[in-house]
Amino acid sequence: MTHPNPSPAAPDPGALTLHEPSVRELSEDDLKGRIVEDLTRARARTRVLTEAVDDDELVRQHSRLMSPLVWDLAHIGNQEELWLLRDVGGREPILPETIDQLYDAFQHPRADRPTLPLLDPAASRSYVGEVRSKVLDLLNRTPLRGRRLTEGGFVFGMIVQHEQQHAETMLATHQLRLGAPVLSAPTPPTPTGVAGGGEVLIPGGPFTMGTSANPWALDNERPAHQQRVSAFWMDAFPVTNRDYQGFIAAGGYDDPRWWHQAGWRHRQQAGLFAPLFWQPDGAGWLRRRFGGLEHVPADEPVMHVCWYEADAYARWAGKRLPTEPEWEKAARHDPVSGTVRQYPWGDDDPAPERANLGQRHLQPARVGAYPVGASPHGVQQLIGDVWEWTSSDFDGYPGFTAWPYREYSEVFFGPEYKVLRGGSFGSDVAACRGTFRNWDYPIRRQIFAGFRCARDAAPGEG
Repeated sequence: MTHPNPSPAAPDPGALTLHEPSVRELSEDDLKGRIVEDLTRARARTRVLTEAVDDDELVRQHSRLMSPLVWDLAHIGNQEELWLLRDVGGREPILPETIDQLYDAFQHPRADRPTLPLLDPAASRSYVGEVRSKVLDLLNRTPLRGRRLTEGGFVFGMIVQHEQQHAETMLATHQLRLGAPVLSAPTPPTPTGVAGGGEVLIPGGPFTMGTSANPWALDNERPAHQQRVSAFWMDAFPVTNRDYQGFIAAGGYDDPRWWHQAGWRHRQQAGLFAPLFWQPDGAGWLRRRFGGLEHVPADEPVMHVCWYEADAYARWAGKRLPTEPEWEKAARHDPVSGTVRQYPWGDDDPAPERANLGQRHLQPARVGAYPVGASPHGVQQLIGDVWEWTSSDFDGYPGFTAWPYREYSEVFFGPEYKVLRGGSFGSDVAACRGTFRNWDYPIRRQIFAGFRCARDAAPGEG
């Protein structure tokens, strides 16, 4: 996702209604306490990612697909200043307003950002620190009721999500970076039993997709609306590395029958032969992961594949990618009550035993590692581990209204982008829920993306 500097906030059409569990019953003081915790957690992660390398590496562009880490750092502070200090607080700019142009994602493509007169590492750290200090003071004095932008803490939550999304982007930059490992984390939990493949039948019928109530939901998640899907089968787990190696061994990369026409052209032009960061090792495969080289774990979800690769695998397997409504129904719908949940397991916040999130680990967990995170239908690992490609183009829901600025979502609507769902091990809980939508070009592979397959149910099934 791209996060440009905003246009002015839209007029306030009224307060949001709070009905979802993340903040609905919190007093204003408790809500502010939660916002402080979320802001602090996001900043601690930003520090880990920017202080793990020296200043030379902080200003270097490790891939033309990504910004220098120092750009992300100051951009985080600039967005926080624009929305919170200037818009909510009405304060004067901390630095000359020309800084806004330097950190506008729309004005400067990532490949060009190293040539800009960016703040150096020390100045960037000083800037984001000063902004945060003033923001915490502002939060203490700002009512979280009565104005749409601040209702339920929305704009503070938007900034939390923005920083966490950039943290995941910076984590992807670390994966692209060459050199010795600088990040570390414990390995994910091991499944207690052997997880088979298998499919789950999701019955046809209507369900409520999206949200109109979650006060921190972004515009593309809104509004809640009735969506009907036909019965379908969904893979119980993401496609694994073992599964995907079968596709490679069967000559899947060399057979145009399985590929979207544009995907086949891209496969040839880009020389694709395996997921990004894989290299052959005799009869097996190695992968590079955050500076280390290791054997590809067979039972982990496959990762670093583009939409075209995912689509080709699904065709080869006699299946297809799920649509975005199918994915959300499998993740949120409770067939017993007919209601929808915030997460597959319910409305409680993610916990370490439910999902692999928040950079707690630096890789996906093996399939079957989070059985208590399953949806009511029995589909597992829908949240965390790897973003999951869907077959759907990115577009607005019926009744969509851009807010608080068009450039967050609306300018990306169209067939150029495919929707991803579910988050990855690099996503934070604040920026990952059952309604959260991600999008990217179908050629993108540096993101922490995998997929699972679906197929139509036969007549009479569900």
